[in-house]
Amino acid sequence: MFKLFQKTPVISTKDLADKLEQSITLLDVRTPEEYRRGHIAKAVNYPLNKINRYQGKEKEVYVICQSGMRSKQAAKILKEKGYEATNVQGGMNRWQGPTRGGK
Repeated sequence: MFKLFQKTPVISTKDLADKLEQSITLLDVRTPEEYRRGHIAKAVNYPLNKINRYQGKEKEVYVICQSGMRSKQAAKILKEKGYEATNVQGGMNRWQGPTRGGK
């Protein structure tokens, strides 16, 4: 099977909200400035430009950005590093739950 054709798993923001009740690793790959404007409480800021250096202990990670494009890229990079990375579809634009920081 070609790695090229492997799809990145996705999760909706609604399903992510349910997952947050468990102990999960959620990486926010937006810039530190975007993160400070408002993020999900459990999210750890790990900007996309540094994601190739990520060395978390948990093999299963969820990745979020503003719209879902950067997190899709980040999930691909993490998958290549051996992580089970799931992209949060629609990103913070679709997130309806509480956030920390920001306005």
